[in-house]
Amino acid sequence: MSLDNVRLSQPAKDQLIKLKRITGIKNWNTLCRWALTLSLHDPSPPLVRDINTDSNVEMSWKTFAGKYSDIYLVLLKQRCLADGQEPTEENLFHTLTIHIHRGIGHLAGRQGLKSISDLISLAAT
Repeated sequence: MSLDNVRLSQPAKDQLIKLKRITGIKNWNTLCRWALTLSLHDPSPPLVRDINTDSNVEMSWKTFAGKYSDIYLVLLKQRCLADGQEPTEENLFHTLTIHIHRGIGHLAGRQGLKSISDLISLAAT
């Protein structure tokens, strides 16, 4: 497994479709960035450890991270170290996957999330 491609599960895809409709954000990668940073902000480990990436939502690392790829990579490495894992390619990929999925779940479950301004307010807290 490598960071070259980011794949999502079918439930995550369904939640992203809902989030796209609610927020007006058109791109998967933008919502996945929000989800990742939201999840990484939570110091507790995600409950789900194995995720079946069975949907047709797939993006390259370059598309996911964009011009901030170095920053996202450092955040993932830092999280691996904080969780007592060596930041190997496999551990980085696993950390990315579980945190994107937890973040998507948190965003999709927020009752007050109705627009992009609500996402910005969420980030400010």
